[in-house]
Amino acid sequence: MNLKKFSTDMARGAGIGIAMIIPGVSGGTLAVLLDVYDKLIDALSNLRRDFKNSFMFLLPILLGAGLAVAAAYFPLKYALKYAPFPTVMLFAGLMLGSCPKIIKDGIKKGFGKFDALSVILPLALVIGICFIPGLGTADLSASMPVYGYFLLILIGAVASCALVIPGISGSMLLLIFGYYEAIFDTVSALRTDFFHSLLVLALFAVGLLIGFFSIAKLMKLLMTKFPRGTNWAIIGFVIGSIPAIFITYNSNFPDFVYSSLNAAHIAVGCVLGALGIIASYALTAFAEGKTAKAARKTDEIQADTASDEPDDGQNV
Repeated sequence: MNLKKFSTDMARGAGIGIAMIIPGVSGGTLAVLLDVYDKLIDALSNLRRDFKNSFMFLLPILLGAGLAVAAAYFPLKYALKYAPFPTVMLFAGLMLGSCPKIIKDGIKKGFGKFDALSVILPLALVIGICFIPGLGTADLSASMPVYGYFLLILIGAVASCALVIPGISGSMLLLIFGYYEAIFDTVSALRTDFFHSLLVLALFAVGLLIGFFSIAKLMKLLMTKFPRGTNWAIIGFVIGSIPAIFITYNSNFPDFVYSSLNAAHIAVGCVLGALGIIASYALTAFAEGKTAKAARKTDEIQADTASDEPDDGQNV
C-alpha cells in the first residue's frame, strides 16, 4: 500500500466529508475539484465486479470523510444554535456562488422546451416540500413510529446525493425534510440512549450505502442517456434550494425570526453571505479550470499520437 497516496486520498475524503454535512455545499462538487469524482463513480458502480480495487480506492476517502464529519460536528451544531441567521446566510451564499457555473454549463449544452420542465419541476418540488404541514423536525426518539425506522433508510439514500450528484447538497435536502437537526441530536444522544441512537444511525448509514451505489449507477445512466435534461434538473434543485433554506430555517429554528434580528447579526450574516458566494464561485471556477486544462492535455496527447502514425498514402 502506498502510504503517501493513502494519506492524500484521506485528505480528499476529509474535504468531501465536511462538504457533505454543510447545507448548500455539494460533496460531488468537492469531488470534482479534488479530481476524484469520475473514479468515485466508477468505484461505486464497479464494487461488485472489481471489489478489491474499488474497495481499496474508497477506503481512505471514506475514512477521511468520517473523521472530518466527527471533527466538524460540534462547531456546526453550535453555529446553528447560537448564530442561525449568519449561518444560514453563509449556506445561502455558498449555494448562490455555484449557480453561474452550472447555468453556464447548461447553456452550453442547449436549452429546449422540455428542458424548462427539467428546471421548473425540481425547483417547485424543493420549495413546495417546505410548506408540507407537519414536516418540521423529525422525531427520532425511542417513541418514534415503526415506519420511521424504515423511512430512515430512504432518508439516508437521499443524503447520499451530497456525494454522488455534483451541485446537489444532500444535507440541504435533509434540512428540508426535517432530518438534519434530528440526526445531529441523535449523535449527541449516544451518551444517554446508546442502543437506540446507534440503531437510528446504523439504519441511516445503510440508506447512505444503498444510495451511494444505486444513485451512482443511476447518475451514470442519466448522464449518458439524458445529459442535457439531467443537467438542467440539477440546476433546478440548486436554484430552488436557495429560497428553501430560508423557509426551512424560519420554520425550524425559533430564534431565526427576522423581526428580532439585531444589527450585528445582520452585518455578520451579510459578510458571511458574501464570503460564501466568493468562496463557492472561486471553487467552481478553479474546478472548471482544472477540467479544461486536463481536456487540453488529452487533446494534445491525441494530436501527438495522430501525428506519429504513418501516412497510408506514403506506404504504398
